[in-house]
Amino acid sequence: MGSMDTIRTGHQHARRAYRWPQPLAGQTERIWFGGDYNPDQWPREVWDEDIRLMRQAKVNLVSLGIFSWANIEVSEGVYDFSWLDEIIEMLGEAGIAVDLASATASPPMWLTQAHPEVLWKDERGNVCWPGARQHWRATSPVFREYALKLCRAMAEHYRDNPAVVAWHVGNEYGCHNRFDYSDDAMRAFQQWCVQKYGNIDAVNDAWGTAFWAQRMNDFSEIIPPRFIGDGNFMNPGKLLDFKRFSSDALKGFYIAERDMLSSITPDRPLTTNFMVSAPGSILDYDDWGSEVDFVSNDHYFTPGDAHVDELAYSASLVDGIARKNPWMLMEQSTSAVNWRQINYRKEPGQLIRDSLAHTAMGANGICFFQWRQSKAGAEKFHSAMLPHAGERSQIFRDICSLGSGLELLSEEGILNTRVVQSRVAVVFDYDSEWASEHTATPSQRLRHWTEPLEWFRALADCGITADVVPLNADWERYEAVVLPSVYLLSAAQAERIRGFVRHGGRLIATSYTGISDDKDHVWLGGYPGAISDVVGVRVEEFVPLGDDHPGAPVQLRLDMGGSAKDIADWITEIDDDTVIVAKYQDDPWTGMDGVPTITAHPFGEGMAAYVGCRMTHGDIASYIPRIANALGTDWQISQEGGKVLKVERVSDDGSQRFTFLFNRTHEVVSMPVEGEAVLLSLAEVDDGKVTLQVNGAVVLKH
Repeated sequence: MGSMDTIRTGHQHARRAYRWPQPLAGQTERIWFGGDYNPDQWPREVWDEDIRLMRQAKVNLVSLGIFSWANIEVSEGVYDFSWLDEIIEMLGEAGIAVDLASATASPPMWLTQAHPEVLWKDERGNVCWPGARQHWRATSPVFREYALKLCRAMAEHYRDNPAVVAWHVGNEYGCHNRFDYSDDAMRAFQQWCVQKYGNIDAVNDAWGTAFWAQRMNDFSEIIPPRFIGDGNFMNPGKLLDFKRFSSDALKGFYIAERDMLSSITPDRPLTTNFMVSAPGSILDYDDWGSEVDFVSNDHYFTPGDAHVDELAYSASLVDGIARKNPWMLMEQSTSAVNWRQINYRKEPGQLIRDSLAHTAMGANGICFFQWRQSKAGAEKFHSAMLPHAGERSQIFRDICSLGSGLELLSEEGILNTRVVQSRVAVVFDYDSEWASEHTATPSQRLRHWTEPLEWFRALADCGITADVVPLNADWERYEAVVLPSVYLLSAAQAERIRGFVRHGGRLIATSYTGISDDKDHVWLGGYPGAISDVVGVRVEEFVPLGDDHPGAPVQLRLDMGGSAKDIADWITEIDDDTVIVAKYQDDPWTGMDGVPTITAHPFGEGMAAYVGCRMTHGDIASYIPRIANALGTDWQISQEGGKVLKVERVSDDGSQRFTFLFNRTHEVVSMPVEGEAVLLSLAEVDDGKVTLQVNGAVVLKH
């Protein structure tokens, strides 16, 4: 496995010092703009054209060598840096900086043929053979040895190269090799449990092994959650810990690479590309955020009416992971991707609109996968900055417009600003998502990740752009906090919530919040057991809703409109000072007619609302004015204003402020504005009013 100091359990509160890639000598700092570049996949004569077109598009950064191990170390210990040296020199002379990869993302064939023991295994023991990417196991000491040799060679060779401004460590860790069930992984998992729990009795307690005779006498009896038969149920505590371990194991591998590179080139900032999206919970990215010099993210759009909302939600979560330090969008698509069953293209205007939305949410680097669209391989139909159609294409014209626009924003001072803190924080928690994924829950339609997004969208419908923050971040500084189906709450987190409300905070907690502790042991006494005193209600039983059996309840109507979906809470007791905001009004046979569904309760100097069901974001939005009133807030709620997503960035001294406006609808929207229009895309400003076309965006400076 390697030394134990590379495996960290729990959340690391000490963060690496923030460092951002600096511009090339003689250049002024501006928003980084570019993308992944794979010159080794193209003939040499294409490179000159690439450089010409990059300069035309105002590209100033490319990520280089991500999947180039086989072309750098052509056989064991034999390195060929000639082609890489040449293209880096060409880029540097053109004023284009390099974010250089450690090149370890996928091992070459010579390595896996000589050492098949580095290949990961699935839960049935099947080997993941070479043929795609990320076919290595994070817990293999053999693979680590080879990878660190490559890191050392890369760092020593490019330690003094002025064109290299940052290290791109690995690539999308865990995208394909998140879980490994090999014997290497088993031994590492045992070691991880030793470090976390100290003795086997503590493991038995955490995993509840008294159930189904799973008690263990020694750490050697711990095995990964391998195949246990179709339709059977894995121990929830064990599975949750294995997900935590898997994140830590990959993080330990990343740290080993990072430290090798940093030991040789200490002046160069390092990052790796996360995959934060609404459903993207492969790793605990908030935990990982403390281990990079600057946060980077890969984000790919969700087709349909959630497109801009999901993008803004995810970008806000990245901003929260970065603790509002500038971050880099390392990958996005110019149009279609290649990995969905139906790969929808982006609508006109969305390429520029999406990039500006990430910028609004704190990204000071806007990059794409990839520069030139591949003509062969599995990603040949994935869009790129320079598509198959070449420079005479709308995509490339949009890329050039975007490059000029980002340069203009840089000149206007956007780099001196950060995202303005919202009054409302929506909380997301990786552990709660992982626990909610278990196959033995009240409903398989319940997942944590869907609810923060629904609440973000509902608040946006009311004209409120919330911040999305990880559970372990400092959300106490917000006026109001939403806990949307945060299934796991440790005793410490529950006490944080009590302190927040007791000292005047406003809380909105929803169904399926505070059900279990951090070991996934249910809080007893009625739901939400962790914070029932704060919200002033007692839930006796879940009421799952669905359409898989004729005659079963599909939804429950609320007395003021809207309906519950997926799950409702049977609230049987409320405190004397709890106010009922809404109740069910449905058929008596459901047993829910007249049962409270939304309540408000004073706690200390603050107030806590409880929403005892799941609803669509539209139904949530219809109740937000009532909830806000019950909480005693003075939010400026506007359903009409909800047509436009508004985000602000401001300098630390308040002297510079930028307002970003994005059309959330498929209709033309107009609204009064103040400030000077700096950048317009499918929009116009006239006489103090902005008109946004579909997918329109405007940036105003104050």
